[in-house]
Amino acid sequence: MKKHKVLFVCTGNICRSPAADGILRHKLREKGLDAFVETDSVGTHRYHIGEPPTPTGLKLAAKRGYDYSDLRARQLSARDFETFDMILAMDFAHREIIHEKCPPEYQSKIKMFLDYSQLDTKEVQDPYYGGPQDYEDMLDVIETGVSHLVKHLETQINDIKTGTSSE
Repeated sequence: MKKHKVLFVCTGNICRSPAADGILRHKLREKGLDAFVETDSVGTHRYHIGEPPTPTGLKLAAKRGYDYSDLRARQLSARDFETFDMILAMDFAHREIIHEKCPPEYQSKIKMFLDYSQLDTKEVQDPYYGGPQDYEDMLDVIETGVSHLVKHLETQINDIKTGTSSE
């Protein structure tokens, strides 16, 4: 069975997108769905290529049971548009940058990460220049967003298994 491939995108790939990637991986493992979904995260800019996620983000995520310390920042590449089924932006500025770089045939893959949630906001705020509470707020929003994304992915996986996929 083909894996469903999800890519999270933020600015430097050290705060929001790796947190979403790590939390999604964790939630998929808990539900036994990790064999059906591949995840990754990237930045729109090359500010932190090769660096791990921020220490504050990792520490606070670990307190919630998440470990994504294995991730290293990389920048969005042309190959990502072909490789991934879902390219999820953390904020509207990221979505615009992704659309500008994306070939026309892959534009439909680009969505806002929080499009799948029932939150009032569609953007995950950047905690980079803030303090621990900003990271906690980010993690709260991402946990909620990931929970809704997992429900969406479960439907996609079940549709693929039964041959009724709409994507």
